[in-house]
Amino acid sequence: MVRKYVLEDIVELYNKLHGVEAQAKILEIKDNGIVFVEFKGSFCHTCGVRDWLEDLAYLAQSRGIQVELVEMIEPRGEERDFKRVGVFKLSGSKNIACGGLSGGENC
Repeated sequence: MVRKYVLEDIVELYNKLHGVEAQAKILEIKDNGIVFVEFKGSFCHTCGVRDWLEDLAYLAQSRGIQVELVEMIEPRGEERDFKRVGVFKLSGSKNIACGGLSGGENC
């Protein structure tokens, strides 16, 4: 089981490593292990946009967390220039939003 703060630490490291070119923010963590992460930055104008999102999965995997990028959502309109949303799947996780605790909203 992966606790929410562990994912937040990985996102913080990602942001430090990528500077202003790419910044990530967790939007939502579902109980079924699906995690939505927003990515913003000038990287959206480069080749290999998906690679920038996959870097977050590689950071998590280097820390023993089984995760994969399953979808990249490209917004329409002006947001498309500087924003993408990555949908990640955590393997073998139960109730990730609460770190496996049964605390409901209080976790």
